[in-house]
Amino acid sequence: MASLEERVRMLHALLRDSHLSAFEEVPELLMRHAAEARFREARVFVADVQEAVLREVTGRGLDAGAGGQEMRVDTTLAGRVFRSAQVHSMPVDGGVQHWLPVLDGTERLGVLRVETDSEVDAATREGIGDLASVMGLLLVSKRHHSDSYARLTRVSPMSVSAEMQWTLMPPRTFANRRVTIAAAMEPAYTTAGDAFDYALAGDTVHLAVFDAMGHDTSAGLTANLAVATCRNQRRRGASLTEARDAIESTLLEQFARSRYATALLADLDLGTGLLTWLNCGHHSPVLIRGRRWITHLHCSPTHPLGTDLNLPPTLCREHLEPGDQLLLYTDGIIEARDAKGQEFGRDRFVDFVIRAQADGLAAPETLRRLVRAVLEHHDGHLNDDATVLLCEWHGIS
Repeated sequence: MASLEERVRMLHALLRDSHLSAFEEVPELLMRHAAEARFREARVFVADVQEAVLREVTGRGLDAGAGGQEMRVDTTLAGRVFRSAQVHSMPVDGGVQHWLPVLDGTERLGVLRVETDSEVDAATREGIGDLASVMGLLLVSKRHHSDSYARLTRVSPMSVSAEMQWTLMPPRTFANRRVTIAAAMEPAYTTAGDAFDYALAGDTVHLAVFDAMGHDTSAGLTANLAVATCRNQRRRGASLTEARDAIESTLLEQFARSRYATALLADLDLGTGLLTWLNCGHHSPVLIRGRRWITHLHCSPTHPLGTDLNLPPTLCREHLEPGDQLLLYTDGIIEARDAKGQEFGRDRFVDFVIRAQADGLAAPETLRRLVRAVLEHHDGHLNDDATVLLCEWHGIS
């Protein structure tokens, strides 16, 4: 078993050596420094874009995963650790094998596998947990400038429009003591006109979902312009109506009414639970209360952004209660059809979320399973983009 001094020295050395290291060097750094703390067979695996498989980071080859293992998220022990974000340990010849989730905050990145001696005390378990935390920080710090990371997390070619969208989107999961946010977007490799966005500023959470006309590169450009303009206005301190007007102007300037996007823009006051939103020709948000009570938050919509129909915007407000969940979504979620032409539907969509939460699933896993259910309903593929954003207010000031 590693001493406290050995574990601290391992973490310090790993962090120090990582500063001038590329993503491809992470596996070697992990194995070398883990061995210094007497941890054996340290391996890290990352999830693909659809969170369907976990692929080993080897550092070899163009995809940085050449020769590594690949494991299904739904059918393996590693996948169970990823799905639950819980540690699992099991005896192996000569020791104990530990599987740990690798997280960036609450965003699931992958899993870590480490072997130790058969006798494992609480301090050693804590040291392994610290190693998994550091690996999360390293992956996040390396992935944005690494094509190898991007290749490793893809199992199919990605379209240009999807390339734009995934680069633009914030992380799919965020949580603190006051709020949990999770999002999902499909089809992951060809998504075009859908986009989601969120950000925190003091006591306010900004939320947005966009659905641009079409399913081509121009739709991706429309959604990108809408999100970028929204962020630009938000960071200037603009109101929801000012942001809406700016997005409208940008789309009109670039596309002259030939392209448009529906949208829902919202602000949530974390101190009071006051939700303020603006509907631009989009589906109404869904409110889940007490994990069972449902209401659709109706608000007189203004016109889709970029159509210049001169409909006045209406700001609507609702006071949330602690534990309330808000669902923003695009039509691809509810309009997916089975072989008989039956839509997945809003009722089935909301019921799926409620049942998953009742089973104790965390928000990210709930949405991962929701997307899989929508895909299965539509014979494994979608004809339209499908996006859902879930926000839960915990009511803790």
